[in-house]
Amino acid sequence: MKQWTTGQVSKERNISVRTLRYYDQINLLNPSYKDDNGRRYYSEEDLFKLEKIIILKSLSLPLKNIRDLLDKLSYKQILMSHHNYLQEQLSKIQTSISNTASLINMIDLEECLSWEHVSRIVQTSQNSSKKWMDYFEDDEKILLQKTIPNLSSNEEITQRYISLLRRIKWCIKHNIKPKSDEGYQIALELMDISNDTFQGDTKLMDKFWKIRKLHTEETGLYPISDDVLEYIEQCISYATEIRAGI
Repeated sequence: MKQWTTGQVSKERNISVRTLRYYDQINLLNPSYKDDNGRRYYSEEDLFKLEKIIILKSLSLPLKNIRDLLDKLSYKQILMSHHNYLQEQLSKIQTSISNTASLINMIDLEECLSWEHVSRIVQTSQNSSKKWMDYFEDDEKILLQKTIPNLSSNEEITQRYISLLRRIKWCIKHNIKPKSDEGYQIALELMDISNDTFQGDTKLMDKFWKIRKLHTEETGLYPISDDVLEYIEQCISYATEIRAGI
């Protein structure tokens, strides 16, 4: 039967010799065999026990509790507990990543981002981020969940919308009218992105646009000012007239 010395176990499991000796002293993990010189040898069963200890420690359990659990829980049960713990940590990390991405995109959207603005948007996102979905049928929801830009995402379509909103705000600030070459180009790009987003479904596009104009408290969508929404409508109306030859 194969056995491992303290040094070998220390190297293979990246755990200090001092820790292994301490575990032996407190009867948490006793090596199966010690020679006359006090040299410790660990069996395969000892190594599985050590693995259980390492996993339980990662769950922030004190050694006293670990000692009580070692013989009560199988290796599989401990692995399942560890798996659930990791899933919880992953969920927290993913939420943190989404929130950070949202803040980055907010900074890209807003020239001056106050703490009150950030706080309000974050609270809205946490409390009602999916309210707008209640306005749609199940088949519509399936499409929109996949295609509607999300501030917590860095996907290309989200960045395209952010870029367009910044252009629109710049035009408003510099008094560039919707009925201008710039307004026409903005409209063309908006229509192109909208076509990709709604996959050519103009009825769904119009339905979403009506909901987009409702108050943020009702929809949970990122707040877009009335002047920006009006500018968008005028740009699209102007582009439609040009295309129709009016």
